[in-house]
Amino acid sequence: MSEHDPVIVALDYGEARTAVETARLLAPHVGGFKVGLELLTGPGPATVAAIRELGLPVFVDAKLHDIPNTVRRAARNLGAIGARWVTAHAAGGSAMLEAAVEGLEEGAAGHQAGILAITVLTSLTGSDLAATGVTGTPGRQVARLSRLAATAGVEGVVCSVKELGDVAQVAPDLERVTPGIRPSGSETHDQARVSSPTEAIRRGADWLVVGRSITRASDPVAAAVAIAEEVRRARLETGRLTGSDG
Repeated sequence: MSEHDPVIVALDYGEARTAVETARLLAPHVGGFKVGLELLTGPGPATVAAIRELGLPVFVDAKLHDIPNTVRRAARNLGAIGARWVTAHAAGGSAMLEAAVEGLEEGAAGHQAGILAITVLTSLTGSDLAATGVTGTPGRQVARLSRLAATAGVEGVVCSVKELGDVAQVAPDLERVTPGIRPSGSETHDQARVSSPTEAIRRGADWLVVGRSITRASDPVAAAVAIAEEVRRARLETGRLTGSDG
């Protein structure tokens, strides 16, 4: 793991003003921000540009999944407004992922940007996958899709902490981004496969997406600082951060 702050805060708000104000408050204490569908389909993509002005990477969780040409154009538009990462469903296939990579690079026009392939949503269980016709465990499906994504040239994948090892086995060079992160004792909300920051670091996550545990806390800054400290201790414990860097 490079010496970046791995905590990305999910700004799951319906209003751009609230999202930007929260991002400004938390910017000194986290590594980046996630803008999801609620902001993209409400206030709109301009929110991404406003948050990017704070100087931290913005992860646009658009979850693109369409025919290649449509995905290419959408990714290009998101790259043009400053997205550092854009998500696309690996289930869309190699051609679609390749189109997403190409479109994002075109839109980014030189600034660093990469596609993150969505594997299996953290809200899904093995039974949910079976109901859609997917055979095998979530881990097996994550491995299958990660292998496909790697051949398409994406920068990384999004998976639950439980499947980080599956990704490492089949696509070790991909960045591993884990949503569903909850401090010990927190509610799971609408996600079925959740884990603590410590477990995520121990299992090899590169980036941790944390939402309501920070944004809905009575003191968001204190919550962010506490999670950052938990991450720091876990990185020291696993040898992924030296004492002098702490």
